[in-house]
Amino acid sequence: MTMVHVDPPSAQFIRSQAAFGTRRIALSLGVIWLASLLLCAALVRSWCLPTTIVTALDQDAQPEGAQQRITVLERSEQITKVANAELQQTIREREEEIAGLRADLAFYSRLTGGNAKREGLAVQGLQLSPVNNSSAYNFIVTLTQNIKKGQMINGHLSLSIEGVKDGKLQTLSWSDIGPAAESSGVEFGFKYFQRINGTLMLPAGFVPNRITVAADASGDGGHVDHQYTWAQTLNNGDSIDVQ
Repeated sequence: MTMVHVDPPSAQFIRSQAAFGTRRIALSLGVIWLASLLLCAALVRSWCLPTTIVTALDQDAQPEGAQQRITVLERSEQITKVANAELQQTIREREEEIAGLRADLAFYSRLTGGNAKREGLAVQGLQLSPVNNSSAYNFIVTLTQNIKKGQMINGHLSLSIEGVKDGKLQTLSWSDIGPAAESSGVEFGFKYFQRINGTLMLPAGFVPNRITVAADASGDGGHVDHQYTWAQTLNNGDSIDVQ
């Protein structure tokens, strides 16, 4: 098979790609901020609605229509309360999105900035969340690299778990806990970072203690192992390294 050599992207191209990613995240922040302003304006308007209705009632309070207007006012107040609650929830969600985008922007800037530390394939984090009414867990692994700036790095990721079953220490490999269709691991491919999602299943009676993330990149992309305690990763949502 004939191998085709492709020149690596120029430094200017890499900087352009990094700047594009940063501008895209900044634009998303601006859109969410504008949406929050519109929601706040709608919230203020809804707060003013009961006062407007009361003023109209005072100006045109005829005995025969008073009860009907009171009923309308009560109904309007109920609608306003529901609308206010929905707006408050939407605003909280937008604020969470903004915080997440800001964190992603800072993270991306650290990886692609001119003063960023050059680092090969690395595991930056692991999060676990239990699946209801089962012994399965969803996981999110964050991988990074910036030693080959602008170049794709591909490979497979797998997890293994140490724990106790029937009073004996036991280590479960990826083939024991992962999907059969991904027996060789979960595929990844990225330039700077990637969040990899997956699901693992624990056998009945197994009590986990530690979990190890192993990532193998093709070619000279390297290999990395990173170990975390199970309880800290599961309970805190953020992984804590085992020293």
